Amino acid sequence: MNYPITIPDREYWKRQIKCQYACPVHTDARGYVRAIADGDDRTAYLIARGPNPLASICGRVCGAPCEQACRRGDFDDPIAIRALKRYVCSQFGPEGENAPAQLVDFLRRAALGADRACEDHDELLPLLQALTDQSVPRARGESVGIIGSGPAGLACAHDLALLGFDVTIYEMEPVLAGMLATGVPEYRLPRDLIRAEVDVIIAMGVKARTSCQVGRDVSFAELRQQHDAVVVAVGAKRSRRLPLPGSEAPEVLGGVEFLRAVSLGEPVSLGHRVVVIGGGNVAYDVGRTVLRQISLDAARTALRAAGVAEVHLCSLESLEEMPADDIEIIEGAEEGILRHNSLGPKAILTDADGHVRGVEFQKCLRVFDENRRFAPLFDPNDTTVIPCDHVLVAIGQSVDLSFVSGAEGVALNERGLITCDPVSGRTEWPDLYVAGDLAYGPKLLIHAVASGKAVARAIYEQVTGHPLRHDQVELHFPIADYGREKNYEKTPRLHLPTAPVTERVHSNSVEVERPFDACAARREAGRCFDCGVNTIFDGEKCILCGGCADVCPSLCLRLVSLERLVADGAASEVIDRQLDGFPAAEATAIVKDETICIRCGLCAERCPTGAITMERFLFKELPVCRVA
Repeated sequence: MNYPITIPDREYWKRQIKCQYACPVHTDARGYVRAIADGDDRTAYLIARGPNPLASICGRVCGAPCEQACRRGDFDDPIAIRALKRYVCSQFGPEGENAPAQLVDFLRRAALGADRACEDHDELLPLLQALTDQSVPRARGESVGIIGSGPAGLACAHDLALLGFDVTIYEMEPVLAGMLATGVPEYRLPRDLIRAEVDVIIAMGVKARTSCQVGRDVSFAELRQQHDAVVVAVGAKRSRRLPLPGSEAPEVLGGVEFLRAVSLGEPVSLGHRVVVIGGGNVAYDVGRTVLRQISLDAARTALRAAGVAEVHLCSLESLEEMPADDIEIIEGAEEGILRHNSLGPKAILTDADGHVRGVEFQKCLRVFDENRRFAPLFDPNDTTVIPCDHVLVAIGQSVDLSFVSGAEGVALNERGLITCDPVSGRTEWPDLYVAGDLAYGPKLLIHAVASGKAVARAIYEQVTGHPLRHDQVELHFPIADYGREKNYEKTPRLHLPTAPVTERVHSNSVEVERPFDACAARREAGRCFDCGVNTIFDGEKCILCGGCADVCPSLCLRLVSLERLVADGAASEVIDRQLDGFPAAEATAIVKDETICIRCGLCAERCPTGAITMERFLFKELPVCRVA
């Protein structure tokens, strides 16, 4: 076996902190998890909140790409990072004891003394420091209008207000937060928490106009005249329709529209038997909300209580292929969702009066072709009919840009979207920016936050003429008396406790997940491998005794002959320099597989010459303003 080798540089060490590297806003999840393990919950909150103005919301509903990347997940199960974020946010975030204005002041004061391990350029606190010492000049109150108050719009408004802009959000709904407030069920995301998070942004000076639809209450052209820059951050709020026979029946509803109606308290009439078409998280949100709605109706109406409540969720995908999170599938089954896999709708069946009486499905033989492109294949002779009173469609969403279409000086592309740079949100018009789903298509909540922050920085550079750059500092510190929690590698993942099914299905407001207590949070955080710590080898001291490889519990170290290394040009130069004339055929190297190292430190403890040290990697990307 040959071993390809890499010479570590700054990017290499940053990639080792896999959770932070995977986060779109580069939250140092390792940092706040280890702070919780050490009992320092205040610092943990500051780290979690640093780059993320919606940290408390993300503690409940983030898609958690950090957990998917977590190195511990390659060993057994990833750290419950999202649950740990919720734990510290509940103490120090706006849903805790801090009022919005107090929290803003708390964050500003904390910034002045901030000194932590891995601070990315998206961090709020280093930016606050830069604004305080005036290395980054604040804007002079230039005006920015933001259309849409979802996560992208809120994040953009937050950072623009911080940078000194006069910001106004325009929201068509009567409440702020976009799909967070009208699309995410309350049993996942309490409305009080959303309001508290939004109130912090308002307390920073952001103005908001709710129930204001651009194109109806104010024209797009007027907004461009009123503001120095306009950000279009409307989300995908329309359900995609199914082009099927019977799809125009009055009992066929869009899933997103149904969730909106429930969230805003609008009356929704449902039958006893409902079919939800779709296999993603939104489909489960719809189906589980339907169950609660039927239960509420039954409690209010004795006649309804006598009916049989059935919610069928039908997806093209097999169980293994379903895009919905595992927890949604599990909890949906607990609550009574009747799941049907590998079925594609063929027709919606109606009675003589045009009302829905069922859905005819055909067997789906495959969803994707050999190139993993969406290309479903059906068996039209293998059909199933599921009787129902209502059909809710949750197969995807689309955006509504009718307020832009035809606007003077702005053209939509062939897809009906505004062409923009997907990272910065810049368009061909210097006063117009695009953020969130419109910029790059539907992704996670945290991607929308990242998009909003990036757009805020792009506007700062465009409007003020001051390009933001970042000084990077990289440090490595040996750790004296390095140690780990007892049996940390054997501790299984803790899962959040949940409310009993009998409680949660009777109310939209009963939260499904219950938080960790302090003891559980410390235990779960102690499982973290702390990937900012690395084993560093000093070849000058090594005597090739092999003790490190012998003691390694994960077998990530190996002594091999030099001829088994596969080195590129840069690595070859390092090898030649180390050999310094020594015969390569007689040389030995220690290779390490970073993917399975658990940072136990036994190799350093065993080394008789001190050739191995455990060292912490720190980096800081400090914002500064430079003349281009």
